[in-house]
Formats: sequence, structure tokens, C-alpha cells
Amino acid sequence: MQLKEALAKAIANLTSNKVPSPRLNAELLLMFVLSCDRAYLFAHPERELTNDESIRYGAALAERSRGVPAQYIIGHQEFWGMDLIVTPATLIPRPETEHLVETVLALRGPNHRIVDVGTGSGCIALALARELPRAEIRATDISPAALEVARANAVRLQLEKRIQFHQADLLDGLTSPFDIIVSNPPYVGESEADHVQLEVRKFEPRSAVFAGPAGTEVIARLIPQAEILLRPGGWLVIEISGTIIYRVRNLLALWNDVEVIPDLQSIPRVVRAQKAF
Repeated sequence: MQLKEALAKAIANLTSNKVPSPRLNAELLLMFVLSCDRAYLFAHPERELTNDESIRYGAALAERSRGVPAQYIIGHQEFWGMDLIVTPATLIPRPETEHLVETVLALRGPNHRIVDVGTGSGCIALALARELPRAEIRATDISPAALEVARANAVRLQLEKRIQFHQADLLDGLTSPFDIIVSNPPYVGESEADHVQLEVRKFEPRSAVFAGPAGTEVIARLIPQAEILLRPGGWLVIEISGTIIYRVRNLLALWNDVEVIPDLQSIPRVVRAQKAF
């Protein structure tokens, strides 16, 4: 089967299975199978797929058709210009989370000691390690499998000497004062499950998505821990959603300079707060 024919059939298949962006997904999976870029697809429409390539492409399309995220199929996702390994043990890094990195980089004052709580793939810690070469960065996660992925990403990006990884529930076991604590914690309430994309509910790690009935349970535990471990004037930076913003503001009532930062769709996405001096 020629490349152009395989691609056309794949688009039709994904469309019939109501997969979003069927052409993009069909091209992405074919690039994965052929280990090529998009330019190659357009330059070689007559190229015949081997039997093995056809089988592998069909298997990848079948996985995507049943809802498995393309990132888990190909094993990669871009974040902050970095190519990251992702597995079902980690949340898939999303463009919105780059607002966390931007918020940290915009903070004035000392930023020499930073901890990324619930690091998952390591995307936030790795981005900060690249941008802040003099910072001492630590990263925690309760999941050993997620930490294995984060460490692998650090090695691939040659940043393994810049980040200390810790298996921990939030900040448990850490004692040194930090200048910045940053986190993309679980913040979706169980009551909101029906509003979450089906493929997120089915395939991404539930513990990284859902915090509990209200959605603020993890953040409510993180804030008092952060208050203990931050130096006076240090910053807490957390990813949130618009549904929990008022409850998070209440949890930060005794903090200084609380600011909510929207994403590009004007949805509340990041809250930053400063510990009192």
C-alpha cells in the first residue's frame, strides 16, 4: 500500500471513530511508524509501506481509535521546546502548564532553591533547570514509576546533575528552606469527572488528575507544608482551574501578593502567593 493511500484510509478510520483532529493524528502516528518528519510524508506519497510498517501502523491506529492518547502510543511529548518521554505512569505535559514555568521565571528575588512538587514526567523541573543554570532544583513525586520517567528525561536532556529527585508525598521528608515551590497538583474534583475528556479519565493516571470530591484536597495539604518550607518572602506557584479558584484564594487568605494568572483562553490557570516576611 502506498503512503498516500494508507494515510487517506487512516484519516477516514479515525474520523469514523470520532477521534479529534484525525488528519493530525494519522500523520503523527505514521511519522512515528516510519521514523520520519511531516516533510517526508508530503515528499514521498508514492512510497510503498512494507508489510511490517502496515501492521505497526494499523496497530497504532487501533489504539488511538479506542481512545489511547497519541502521546502514549508514540511515547513522546514536547514541552518548553524539549522532547520528553511520557508513559501511562505520567500525566501528559500540556501547553497550559508552561504558564507555571513563565510565572516562576518572572518572579524577582532569590530563586536559587526550587522544588517541583508532583513532578510527573519532570517537565517543569527540567524547564527550570534549563532556564536557571545556577538554581538548585529538587523534584518530588509519590509514584516510583513517574520518577523513573522523570529521571530518564533528565538523562536524555543531560540535566541529571541539575535536579535531585525524591520519592515523597508532596513535601514530606524535605527540610531545607526553599525560595520557590512550584506544583501542577491534581486539582479536578470527582464531581467534575463527566466534564473531563474521556481519554484523560480512561488512560491518564487518575491520581494525577483527581484530587478528591472537591478538587482542592491536595492543594489544601500542600499549602501548609509550603508555608513551613519556604523562606520568608518565598513564593508558592500552583496550577489551578477556574472551578476551584475561589476556594484556593480562601486557602491562601493569610499569604501576601496573591495573584491569579489566566492562560491564553482567559481561564484562571496559575496562582502565585508570597509567604509573609
